[in-house]
Amino acid sequence: MVFLAEVGREVRRGLLRLVWLLVLAFAPLGVAFGTSQLETARLPEASSITAAQARAYAEVLKLRPDAARAQLKDASAGSLLVLDAAAITELLVTQDAGLYEATVAGQNRRLAQLEKTVERGALPEYARAEIRLHQAAAQVVFGHEVQGAWSLRQAYQQMATVVQRYPTYLPARKTLGLMQFFIGSLPEGYRWFLKLLGLPGSVAGGLSNLRAAARQPNDFQPEARILLALVEETYYKKPDEGLQLIRQLHQQQPDNLLYAYLLVSIHKKQHHTEAALAAYRARPTGPGYVALPYLRHMAADLLLYQGEYAASRRENELFLQQYKGQHYRKDAWFKLYLAAWLSGDAPAAERYRRQIDAGGRTVVEEDTYAQRFVESRLPLNPLLTRARLQIDGGYYREALATLAGFRSTAATPLRDQLEDPYRRARAWHLLGRPDSARLLYARTIALAGNAPYYFAPQAALQLGYLYQLEGQRNTARVYFRKALSYLKHEYKNSTDTKAKLALKELE
Repeated sequence: MVFLAEVGREVRRGLLRLVWLLVLAFAPLGVAFGTSQLETARLPEASSITAAQARAYAEVLKLRPDAARAQLKDASAGSLLVLDAAAITELLVTQDAGLYEATVAGQNRRLAQLEKTVERGALPEYARAEIRLHQAAAQVVFGHEVQGAWSLRQAYQQMATVVQRYPTYLPARKTLGLMQFFIGSLPEGYRWFLKLLGLPGSVAGGLSNLRAAARQPNDFQPEARILLALVEETYYKKPDEGLQLIRQLHQQQPDNLLYAYLLVSIHKKQHHTEAALAAYRARPTGPGYVALPYLRHMAADLLLYQGEYAASRRENELFLQQYKGQHYRKDAWFKLYLAAWLSGDAPAAERYRRQIDAGGRTVVEEDTYAQRFVESRLPLNPLLTRARLQIDGGYYREALATLAGFRSTAATPLRDQLEDPYRRARAWHLLGRPDSARLLYARTIALAGNAPYYFAPQAALQLGYLYQLEGQRNTARVYFRKALSYLKHEYKNSTDTKAKLALKELE
């Protein structure tokens, strides 16, 4: 049972990375470009959703599930798919455990209806596999890992069958490709378990299927383009295409809350703090939208980067009041601690620090980092902490100015001795000064030894990227393998995944 629990945690981590991608994965984003997509590339039998179903799906994408439900009166495969998309979107966005049982029960009813349908063709079979995948996501996110793994197996096999029976039906390739990619990118220590379930995974095969759906006309082509752009932005250091596409979607539908979320998220990941805050403040609001409190947590980070500590605290406090899920709670309390501590409010900082250990889970890496901070009892250095936040916010020269005030002595903890050159390296790297960055990354690795901190593995990963960009493939391989060699640190899962994918790209 301990083994199953460990496997379950890793499967859950992998699927949590998929949560927002899955919200997209069952959405025909062709509606964002008008209904003309629905009139092209039709296959015989039931292979396309109707215009009415597309309009309902447009409401799902806007995070207005009640408006979507109001437009669907029949029990056809397309309508069942849209209804399930509305339900799983609401569940995953709100993270409300009170909705879980009803959502899974509704999925089971819709799956039973699809088993009995007289409709034939790709669409009903595709809908069945998609709904089963939605169910896997729900089960994993809410702690039912074994059931979720079994549902994922069924979804994978069913979608593979759709691809085999309807090889020109590109939407199935989009979803199969997504599953293949993320299963193939899981750390080696857990992939064998998925293979045992009949889920072999393939990074190359997954990308091939995603690209086919993204580059050829089909009802779901814009959706596939988004998925591909997000994968490439996150794992392959190709940020421009994703940002351009999300901007285009947001401009076309400024009332779409999901697109607003994606715009905030992608700007934040690319260190565009002002642009991310502008997108957050311009987000659509109103009673018809599903509450999306996680946006407040992102805004709190952005304000923390700017040194707006009181405003950051307000946003995270609202997030914790409104959010019904268990993930990111420890991270929110940690960020509240930072905002209070950096602003000199020691009593509030101590209250927030105690809350980190009091609740929430340690599945996502941000929560794990917060929990380790509490357990280590090693005080943070204020200069290094400010510099980290400034770098995260895109304020690289300000970070270097902050770091200029840091002085290491014989009494300085090893963690701080490692963080200093690593932060300087990140700032110079992001300022486009690779020579300075390389020297400081190498210094971080040399000082670290086998210390259980993320600075050295991240330095190795970044050196791999730098040498890969310069065409020095063999040296890049050395550093990607070095990144994988560190046995335990706060961000091992994501670091290993990125290093592994980079090595595959160099094959």
